[in-house]
Amino acid sequence: MATTTSITTTYAGEFAGKYIAAALLSGTTLDKGLIEIKPNVKYKEVIKKVATDDIVKNAACDFDPTSTLTLTERILQPEEFQVNLQLCKKDFRSDWEAVQMGYSVYDNLPPSFTDFLLAHVAEKVAQRIETNIWAGANATAGQFDGFTTLFAADGDVVDVTGTTVTAANVITEMGKVVDAIPSALYGKEDLTIYVSQKVAKAYVRALGGFGASGLGAAGVDQKGTMWYGDQPLYFDGIRVAMVNGMPSDDMVAAQSSNLYFGTGLLSDSNEVKVLDMGDLDGSQNVRVIMRFTAGIQYGFGSEVVYYT
Repeated sequence: MATTTSITTTYAGEFAGKYIAAALLSGTTLDKGLIEIKPNVKYKEVIKKVATDDIVKNAACDFDPTSTLTLTERILQPEEFQVNLQLCKKDFRSDWEAVQMGYSVYDNLPPSFTDFLLAHVAEKVAQRIETNIWAGANATAGQFDGFTTLFAADGDVVDVTGTTVTAANVITEMGKVVDAIPSALYGKEDLTIYVSQKVAKAYVRALGGFGASGLGAAGVDQKGTMWYGDQPLYFDGIRVAMVNGMPSDDMVAAQSSNLYFGTGLLSDSNEVKVLDMGDLDGSQNVRVIMRFTAGIQYGFGSEVVYYT
């Protein structure tokens, strides 16, 4: 059975040559290198964790191996996913772009639509991966367990009870996250506060002088809300990264080197195949196929602060 196709466009003047899709969430987490990417994971990869006690002891004449060293591990196991669409070329012959299909009965999809469809599928996959990384739930088809799902179930993670974040309280709420960061973690070069779009918007508005945190009515550099132009954000000297897949009122503080994304080939998530089935089964169908693997894992739960 073909994927349901609905064509409701009306020709009015010269076609501009482009299809416009609704704005999609971009895969900011991976695109900006905000976590560690581990490619070429065929099935599983073992992440070794080393923990020691206070290894510095009082000196003695004899060798005294009194320290402890504990090796544990976490398993990074990407899951397989796919995109399968089937379109019937007959549905496009009534469209005003039909001339692009050619005049033969053995025709093809309009080239401009094919280009758009490939880009659209790739972007939709990027959106799903981004959402899965932070808020995915393995029990839902097309998803794997995301960081917030795993953090909520891990007793080692440092939990911070949150509230509804607004421009009026965002400084206070982000301060709670910083206050909960373990001393061994604070000051690390790759320490990052990951925030949702909602929290990022509230923080920028507060910095523009429109919060209730004593920032001044005119905000940063006396420019009000006009000050922000996509420059890096920091809070108490710690990098703030907006990640589109994060639940709206959540925040996470962790080292980027403690968070991992695993996949087989990175190119798999960018490769969309279009198969014309006419030469194979005599049908008028065109199939769109994409296959890839993806999954996440983290190292030390005790070095993660989760605000929710």
